[in-house]
Amino acid sequence: MTRRLCFIASVVLAVAVSTSWTQPQTPAVRADSAARGATRPASVPPPSPVSFWGLDVLLSTDGFGIGAFYRHDFTPDVCGFTSFSISEAKDDREFEQYNIYGESYIPGKLNRFLVLPLMFGVQYRLFREDIVDSFRPFVNAAIGPAMVYMMPYADFTVNADGTTSVQQVEYFHALGHGTPHYTGSLYVGFGANFGSDGSSLVGVNFRYYFTYFFGEGLPSMYDPNTLAPSVNKKDFGGFYITFNVGTGVN
Repeated sequence: MTRRLCFIASVVLAVAVSTSWTQPQTPAVRADSAARGATRPASVPPPSPVSFWGLDVLLSTDGFGIGAFYRHDFTPDVCGFTSFSISEAKDDREFEQYNIYGESYIPGKLNRFLVLPLMFGVQYRLFREDIVDSFRPFVNAAIGPAMVYMMPYADFTVNADGTTSVQQVEYFHALGHGTPHYTGSLYVGFGANFGSDGSSLVGVNFRYYFTYFFGEGLPSMYDPNTLAPSVNKKDFGGFYITFNVGTGVN
């Protein structure tokens, strides 16, 4: 998954660099029209939207995520935004295996985690006077509260003979048996928006999230020998590639 993220990031950067070298062509003015003194009423372009809303698709080493955002432009270079997303978080010590039936399982995994941050941030456009509008690089940062939803992955059942059996909990069944835990989150990032159509927004954002639990953290793994929780997870952040698609609101 890490190699796949690096490959995607390289492709996106290559497209961005090639786009930045594309210069707009100015249509030539016909001399015969000027000579005849013909006048034509100038077309007034519609006002550019100052607000956008849209969807985010998040890709990380832990899997995929989805979110939504609202953005408001204060100046040509500065905008503020709020966003909400949901994505999965995993323990670095997880190792997926398969049984003889082709079913996947993770030995020692105790809980699943979903991370749901509500972020408020600022974005600053770079090099507006030097690069064409079809490629608009920026840096951004955001902060806000976050909820980590912990769901069971393993279910322990005590048998009649006193032994304990462990079964994997089906994902959608686990959703109804989770518990929320709250903390804060922040991220810093850079990226670019593409295209010259001011009524829509298409871009990519490379972010690093800091989402941390102080203290003991949340139990993520158990000891297969004793069946007791053995590992707690504290860091729920990491590197994300986020693809943005939005539309303008006048």
